[in-house]
Amino acid sequence: MKVEYKASVSTGAGWREVYMIANVEKISEKRVKVLDVISIDDEPVSRNMSRTGAKRQQFNGQYFADQEIGKVKNISSLFKIIEG
Repeated sequence: MKVEYKASVSTGAGWREVYMIANVEKISEKRVKVLDVISIDDEPVSRNMSRTGAKRQQFNGQYFADQEIGKVKNISSLFKIIEG
């Protein structure tokens, strides 16, 4: 399955909310487990990302994508199910 959900990243200006698109596997009727993150705010995951282009909004996208792997999410809290 491919899903989109909200997550938070730490920037120089504080914590910011982003949308992540990830491949997940269904582990029960109401829960899924994150296998890998495909994109953050509709951009491919990379080490040097920024929400607005400003230096104070920069964050390490690869680090936060790696932190999501293995997390269990409630299906009801997902923003949308893209496929699956």
